[in-house]
Amino acid sequence: MWAVAAGLLAGCESGPADSNATATASGRATATAPSPGGCLDALRKAKAAVQAAESTDTAWNGPRSGPAAVPGKTLVYVAQTMTNPGVAAVAKGVEEAAEAIGWNVRVIDGEGTPAGIQAAFSQAVTLKPSGIVIGGFDPRLTSQQVARAEAAGIPLIGWHAVSSPGPSTSPRLFTNITTKVEDVARISADWVIARSDGDAGVVVFTDDSIPFARNKAELIKRQLASCPGARLLAYKNIPIPDASQRTPQEISSLLSRFGKKWTHSVAINDLYFADAAPAFRAAGKPGAGPPFNIGAGDGDPSAFQRINSGRFQAATVPEPLTQQGWQIVDEFNRAFTGSPPSGYVAPVHVVTADNSGGGTSWDPEGYREAYEQIWRGRG
Repeated sequence: MWAVAAGLLAGCESGPADSNATATASGRATATAPSPGGCLDALRKAKAAVQAAESTDTAWNGPRSGPAAVPGKTLVYVAQTMTNPGVAAVAKGVEEAAEAIGWNVRVIDGEGTPAGIQAAFSQAVTLKPSGIVIGGFDPRLTSQQVARAEAAGIPLIGWHAVSSPGPSTSPRLFTNITTKVEDVARISADWVIARSDGDAGVVVFTDDSIPFARNKAELIKRQLASCPGARLLAYKNIPIPDASQRTPQEISSLLSRFGKKWTHSVAINDLYFADAAPAFRAAGKPGAGPPFNIGAGDGDPSAFQRINSGRFQAATVPEPLTQQGWQIVDEFNRAFTGSPPSGYVAPVHVVTADNSGGGTSWDPEGYREAYEQIWRGRG
């Protein structure tokens, strides 16, 4: 917990990003020089929002009632790419939940290319499963395969498939599992505003080939703009499948271009910071920052490890990835019984070294027990 009011006025009048201001490992400025800021109201709101999002009171507030388990079902999880840690972690959650409910699951890797994803989805439809998961890609890439699945009566559930949680009519999804992208984008930008006391030079990393990611990045930019002192230095479009190759070069270029003006980064996925680490290290940058880096999803174990050890990532806005895998299975069970979707959307949360408890994932407490009670007919 940290005071909302402390340093508000001083922070909004703080100096430029390459001034002699010092900062803590979490990215909060501790000394500033005067200059126009004009973000007092934005800073006050950001600090309050971040304080609430960093709370560790994460008891399960999702569904506790629903249909009992339908036996003998088979799911196919079509993954955008299993090199995306979030996609892979949700697949693992689906496999875990399927074992608990007594179903079978097959994961098919689209390997991050349109052709690979289309081939994986075609294979999924050919297998005639009970349901197909669209794991982290835009269904418009696979419109023909989606049409084939619909014609075959195979229900589809998305994870990060469209921009909003809940059912979708175009494409037709029983439901889409995700936190609210608006909330994730807003809290990521607010973290930068709050931890810099309204004085930051920011780089945003995204993958514009994914509409969900592009929308998130645009929302991050919009929220940063609410504080004039949070200056957008660069917007870098790096497709996730190319991140391991391109990110180190981009980091080196950005460091050369902006130097100390670059104080904070926001990425639409934590994996950018795994790929950025060698370039930061080679440039002699301290692991604890600056720049202070926050991932606006997905909160995979490697992100937690970087945060806990102070290695080129200070925070993440994690999805409850394992819980979302369990939710996918529960939503399919509702679809198979003619019940409506649960409507559950996970709350936004921010993890730092101060509140992670040394863990490597974030999930609400008690969701496994709640789902198992439902499936046993006790919900």
